[in-house]
Amino acid sequence: MKIRGRGIFLLAAALTVASGCQKQSQPAEGVWATVDGKDITRTQVDKYYRTQLNPDAPQPSQDEALSLQLNILDELINNQILLQQAKKLGLEAADGEVEDKFTEFKSPYTEDEFQRQLKARGYTVDDLRSDIRQQLSIQKVINREVVAKIAVTDQDVQDFYNQNRAQFNVTEPQYRIAQIVVTPHKDPGLRNRKNDDATTDAEARRKAAALEQQLSTGADFSQVAMDYSEDPASAGSGGDLGYVPESSLSQSDPALKKEVLSLKPGQISGVIVLRDSYRILKLVSKEAPGQRELSDPSVQQSIRDNIRNRKEQLLRAAYLAVARSNAKITNFLAQQVVESAGKLPVVVTPKAASDAPPK
Repeated sequence: MKIRGRGIFLLAAALTVASGCQKQSQPAEGVWATVDGKDITRTQVDKYYRTQLNPDAPQPSQDEALSLQLNILDELINNQILLQQAKKLGLEAADGEVEDKFTEFKSPYTEDEFQRQLKARGYTVDDLRSDIRQQLSIQKVINREVVAKIAVTDQDVQDFYNQNRAQFNVTEPQYRIAQIVVTPHKDPGLRNRKNDDATTDAEARRKAAALEQQLSTGADFSQVAMDYSEDPASAGSGGDLGYVPESSLSQSDPALKKEVLSLKPGQISGVIVLRDSYRILKLVSKEAPGQRELSDPSVQQSIRDNIRNRKEQLLRAAYLAVARSNAKITNFLAQQVVESAGKLPVVVTPKAASDAPPK
């Protein structure tokens, strides 16, 4: 079963039958867990469950569905713990912050497009605002209790470089490439911001030409890619493919390699006609082979980012573990699964949604 990433706050962890999971009295109907007296319902779990299924893949078995629902429930437990931390610390998102984020999410769409997006996700405007408030509140907790406590020193950077010097030896030219892809067929996995997808070759040609015109008049490449590119893997990141070694270019379509090699950093190609798609490329930067020294600002920044990300991941996991140990958690669904040796309860698999919840 293939599942997709999701918009709820994820702190990956194996399923834990957390503190407070001793056998308790029967919960109210539809309540699958409680966190310090706050209910988490099956309806909440199912809302996110529907967004995790690939609509093109076979429906999961009951065991697979139940396993996924247990994982989602555990994540919602984590969310509730962090939301309660936000309340204790006075870090709940203000109405103005929620409205600003709501406007930011809505801004790329017309009103009709926005309503279609909500409907496709099974969301209401109130659902979206509620999710935004939760995400902002949780992020405030993480920023204050985790991110603000991370320090990366010059010595940390020096030590990392010395221990990983070979990692900074570029053995061949590398090209950082971004792309906009247009295809002549419908893609159920498409996730660009405009929900724009050509369905015929004539539509694809017209769309590619229109995007080329936008770019030629100064439109931002990454914004156009996020709005219109039909590559599910890169549209969300503005079409950025990262650094591609020259040897990998040799394994791609010769037309693509020829175009990349002809571009200078910052330049954008015209429409490249391939067998199965139309593409527009941007050469973001080019990196010559050789040892990259620590004096290179980009090397220093990449090391700092790497160290900071690792420290944040570690401290975040530790912070959540401590918060969970101080909370009273009852996971009724996990209890039922254990007590029935995995046979109960019968899980009705909801129909897959067409998209993940808005972020």
